[in-house]
Amino acid sequence: MKEKEREYHLSQKHHMKILWEEFFKSDNKTMAQDATLVEKASIVGRVGIMLLSCGTGAWRVRDSMDTIARTLGITCSTDIGLVSIEYTCFDVDNESYSQTLSLPATDVNMTKLNELEKFVRQFEAGHGNWNIGQIHKRLREIENQKSAYSAVIAGLSSGLACAGFIFLLGGGWPEVICAFLGAGAGNYVRALMGKRKMTLVAKIAVAVAVACAVYFLTFHIGKMIFHLDYHHAYGYIGAMLFVIPGFPFITSGLDMSKLDMRSGLERMTYALLIITIATMSGWAVATILNLHPGSMLKLSINPGMLTFLRLIASFCGVFGFSIMFNSRPNMAATAAIMGAMANTLRLSLVDYAHMAPALAAFIGALVSGLLASIVRQKVGFPRIAITVPSIVIMVPGLYMYRAVFNFGITNINIGAYWITEALMIVIALPFGLLAARILTDKKWRHAD
Repeated sequence: MKEKEREYHLSQKHHMKILWEEFFKSDNKTMAQDATLVEKASIVGRVGIMLLSCGTGAWRVRDSMDTIARTLGITCSTDIGLVSIEYTCFDVDNESYSQTLSLPATDVNMTKLNELEKFVRQFEAGHGNWNIGQIHKRLREIENQKSAYSAVIAGLSSGLACAGFIFLLGGGWPEVICAFLGAGAGNYVRALMGKRKMTLVAKIAVAVAVACAVYFLTFHIGKMIFHLDYHHAYGYIGAMLFVIPGFPFITSGLDMSKLDMRSGLERMTYALLIITIATMSGWAVATILNLHPGSMLKLSINPGMLTFLRLIASFCGVFGFSIMFNSRPNMAATAAIMGAMANTLRLSLVDYAHMAPALAAFIGALVSGLLASIVRQKVGFPRIAITVPSIVIMVPGLYMYRAVFNFGITNINIGAYWITEALMIVIALPFGLLAARILTDKKWRHAD
């Protein structure tokens, strides 16, 4: 008896799994339109919490829940956070049913998001003429989709992303190779820890520490063999940029612009938490290894070739980030092409037109959003799945790290300068996407 009790307690989790199908008393062949209010509301809630688990913003979750509810002939009012939803459904008889749903953690999965959006569109187009069994089967298939890539692929994709990132920040081949290996090792470790359900703080801190240490080791091996200049060591910052919380940063701004303040503020806090953990971990390791931020050796490349290489590096960076976000290769390639054009334009405006970095970031994000509006009509991918990866490469992770490093050694004035530069760009990026959305999406530009 005691052994059974022990097994029972060991099997308990902090977040209990919802057995959705137990909400339904109707037969699986019952049409959704004929289901009870509780059953209809459960369908609405299940779709909403599955969408939220993919990392999309509150507006998209609410819009999809409202679409399902209208199709089922009920009304839905919902309040959405980073990992939880509280909602109430009403029917024509003025009866209501409320639920509170929560997730154990948040993640980004663009392939699952794409499948869920397809389901919502198909359900609406069919006027809800699905039976309960069909709905359960389709949602179960989507819910059971795991990460599309192994830990090795996750490591390689982050290595590719950070290699492109460090070149765009001015690094040469030594920095690119060291960043590729460092970021690859760091994200590989993070993926393994994620499979063991390790907490966020541990995953980020350990992954960044591993990335910095591998960069340092690779650089010193290269220094012994090829007599590399010490300035190449400054590229260690590029090895940790795979932890940039692009999705929560961008979706927080978009949510707040639609007055989804709860979701927006929670996402911003979550993003700041990740940035704080990553930069503090990087600062600690750098202090131990006697590393510090500095200027990498200037590349002697003519403007035409530099622009071409920036296109290539931006493509690689965005493609790598998209794979990290669990996008299919065709979706990742689409985002990468958009990101290559938008980011190269941004860098060219800063270098050749001497434009302020924040304004150039706004224009880059605006171009990315406008391109997404065109592309989405052709391929049908979720807009957020191609816009956010295409501008993550523009997030000023280098500035954020320099700010924290200087704060850590009490260079307050220099730290304040870098955090101000970072803040201006971080604000400009969602504003650029927002402007593009207002210009091209009738549904988005109206409050109701």
